[in-house]
Amino acid sequence: MKRSGVKERIIETASRLFYNEGYNQTGINQIIEEANVAKASMYQHFRSKEDIAVAYLERRHQIWMNNLFDFVSGQTDYKNKVLSSFEYLNSWLTEVGFRGCGFQNIITDLPKDHTKIKAQTLYHKNVLRKWIQDLVKEDKQYSENEAEELGDEIMVLLEGAIMLSQIQKAAWPILKAKNVCQKLLNK
Repeated sequence: MKRSGVKERIIETASRLFYNEGYNQTGINQIIEEANVAKASMYQHFRSKEDIAVAYLERRHQIWMNNLFDFVSGQTDYKNKVLSSFEYLNSWLTEVGFRGCGFQNIITDLPKDHTKIKAQTLYHKNVLRKWIQDLVKEDKQYSENEAEELGDEIMVLLEGAIMLSQIQKAAWPILKAKNVCQKLLNK
C-alpha cells in the first residue's frame, strides 16, 4: 500500500481532527504529530492552520456534494430528488453519529478574522442552495422568484434538520423536516 504524500496526510489528519474535535481545539502541532510530518514540510504546503482548514472544506464540499448527487441520481423528478436529499441527510448523519455538518461546525467555532474559511463555508452553502433552487425551477408552475423562494424554504429545512439532529442525536428532525418539505412541494 502506497503511503500518502505529506500534503495529503496533513489534509486527511486535519479533516478528521477539525470534524471530530473542532477547529479551535485542534492545534498545528497536533496536526503535524498525527500526520507524522515535519513542521517545515507542513509549511511548504500550507502557510497557516486556516489554509489547512480551507483545503479540508474544499475536499469536504466535493465529497459531500458528489455523495448527495449520487444518492438522488436514481430519482426522475425534482420533487423526489428534493425529498431524497432528506433521506441522504438521514443516512449520512446516522453514519457519523449525528456529528453534524462540518461547515456548520467550523463556522460556529471560528475567530472573526478567518475570512477564507467563512468564504469557503458560504460557497458550499450557496452551491447547495442553488442546486435546490434549480431543482424547483424544473416545475414550470413556479415563476423564477417563486421557485427561488421555495428553494430557500427547503434549504432552511435542510440546514435546520442537520443542526437539530446534531443537538438531539436523533433522526426525527430530519424526518419531520422531510414531511414539511413534502407539504410545501404538494401545495
